Amino acid sequence: MAARTSAGRSSAKAPRPAYRCTECGNQLPKWVGRCPECNAWGTVEEYGAVPLRTTAAGPVSAPARPIAQVDGQVATARPTGVDELDRVLGGGLVPGAVALLAGEPGVGKSTLLLDVAAKAASAQHRTLYVTGEESAGQVRLRADRINALSDHLYLAAETDLAAVLGHIDQVGPSLLVLDSVQTIASAELDGAPGGMAQVREVAAALIRASKDRGMATLLVGHVTKDGSIAGPRLLEHLVDVVLHFEGDRHARLRLIRGIKNRYGATDEVGCFELHDEGITGLADPSGLFLTRRAKPVPGTCLTVTLEGRRPLVAEVQALMVDSQIPSPRRTTSGLDSPRIAMVLAVVERHGGVRLGKQDIYTATVGGVRLTEPAADLAIALSVASSAANTPLPNNLVAIGEVGLAGEVRRVNGVQRRLAEAHRLGFTHALVPPDPGRVPQGMRVVEVTDIGEALAAIPGRRRSGRSGEEQAGSAREGSAQAGSAREGSALGAAERPVKRPRARAAADIPAPGADLMSGWDAVEPEGAAEPF
Repeated sequence: MAARTSAGRSSAKAPRPAYRCTECGNQLPKWVGRCPECNAWGTVEEYGAVPLRTTAAGPVSAPARPIAQVDGQVATARPTGVDELDRVLGGGLVPGAVALLAGEPGVGKSTLLLDVAAKAASAQHRTLYVTGEESAGQVRLRADRINALSDHLYLAAETDLAAVLGHIDQVGPSLLVLDSVQTIASAELDGAPGGMAQVREVAAALIRASKDRGMATLLVGHVTKDGSIAGPRLLEHLVDVVLHFEGDRHARLRLIRGIKNRYGATDEVGCFELHDEGITGLADPSGLFLTRRAKPVPGTCLTVTLEGRRPLVAEVQALMVDSQIPSPRRTTSGLDSPRIAMVLAVVERHGGVRLGKQDIYTATVGGVRLTEPAADLAIALSVASSAANTPLPNNLVAIGEVGLAGEVRRVNGVQRRLAEAHRLGFTHALVPPDPGRVPQGMRVVEVTDIGEALAAIPGRRRSGRSGEEQAGSAREGSAQAGSAREGSALGAAERPVKRPRARAAADIPAPGADLMSGWDAVEPEGAAEPF
């Protein structure tokens, strides 16, 4: 009998090892090279055997009730005192909500949240600020600089999870700010702070404390070199709100984008200005993206971009110079490089502007980054303006997406963009067909392709160009067309390069490739003739 029992124990199957994805936390029965949940390669690792467990029914914390009898006032958002942050959050922080704010080092995360903690603190709502990266003295110096001192704002420098939970029990805050979640570790688990197990345990403990106490929590998160939030993706799934704080460290503009929000929309953007005295919200940030000039200059064009649901007037600049190297430079700042390359190809092919031997530099003003296709038309006009050394008028905005065939396509929110441009004093606009309702007093020209956009630029023909010069240019164009016809009769061996068909002067605003050479510089006060 003993032998059979011993044999039976030895023949019992040992628990099989389990596997888990280090990126998203998905558990798998066997090892695979690619996680089926997050599609990440090489992230599945063995972590031990899966014990067989059964959970019995237990006591409930509160009986289930009809949904109509649940009090919804407890989930009402409370303003933080920072209007731009409240805009992104959907009105403020909901009690018990956990928000994750991620951004690059030095972008201003700690400065912003310290300001939020000071403004949200009151006698009825205490605020606890826990720093794991700096000392309490360093945070106090920053608070003095940005005037973020409050008798109801409590400060603690801790890196142990148990100590943080102890401070929460002692202070009883309505708002907890933790900077940052990657610096806090639990002594109950092995591993360095910032690891997958530590981040998951810290986040889970703080979420439980927030939900039990009705305490809003703001967590600061690090980002990787490609801009994504560092740590396991499980952290983003656990929290209620995920915000991304971005901006060029050499510029004053900072933007907060909502990536995930269980209590509001994710298409809102908050704008801030970073300066020596701290960080302040910008209710009307369009002035940061414009350059004030007495007279228009070549190579600049204005457009209206949509950041979430907020329209912003931005300026696009282009500079063209003769290249001194065999491969001309194509440098961009604040714009998408592949998109710029496509627009340049369309301008050269369908606009007739020669760009092959030119170094081209394109940039935006004020540190704003334009990635939406609605800025294509403004980029094309700024490049053509720089090529012809002819300025565009100050009161003109260009909105539209440019296709590979040279057509100008419709974009969303044209009416909202035109209303913002009209509010800032712009009187003329180039838009795709069927723009909808146009603001009163604004002149809008609908263009279907890039050629019409170049031809619709307001201005006058050059007075210094005589009729004999125009006739000579026409004869030169006819001679080029005749040479092209003669070349077509040659054999393939005698015709190594195929020349493009010469277009008549009636097809384009000016003869040859210099499309904009027929326009004079437009005076800033509207001295030029309208469209």
